[in-house]
Amino acid sequence: MSDSFWKPEPQTHAVSRDRPQNAPQEPAALAVSADDFAALEDRIYRAVELVKQGREAGATAEARITEWEARAVRAEAQLQAQALVVEQIESELSVLREEREQVRQRMDRLLKQFDALEM
Repeated sequence: MSDSFWKPEPQTHAVSRDRPQNAPQEPAALAVSADDFAALEDRIYRAVELVKQGREAGATAEARITEWEARAVRAEAQLQAQALVVEQIESELSVLREEREQVRQRMDRLLKQFDALEM
C-alpha cells in the first residue's frame, strides 16, 4: 500500500509494447484429438439415453399415478354405495328389533293370561 492516499500506486506488471492493450487477443487453438472427440460423443449418447430413460420412467410413473387415482375414485364410489346399503340395513334392523320387542311383550301378556286361567 502506498504512503499517501492521493498518490497512485506504481504499476508492478509490465504492459506489452508490441500490441495495444485494447486489441483483441487471438483465440487459442483448440486441439481435440479423435479419441477425445469419440469419448465426448459417447458421453453425449449416454446422456441422451439417460434422459430418454428418465422420461420413460416419468411417463410410467404418471401412468401408474393416473391408474391409482382412478382406482381410488372407484373405491370411494363403492364405499359410498356400501355406506348407503349399511345405513338401510341398520334401519331395517332397528325396525325388526322394535317388532321383536312388541311380540315379546304380547307373548308375556298372553302367558300371564294363561297362568291366570290355570289357577
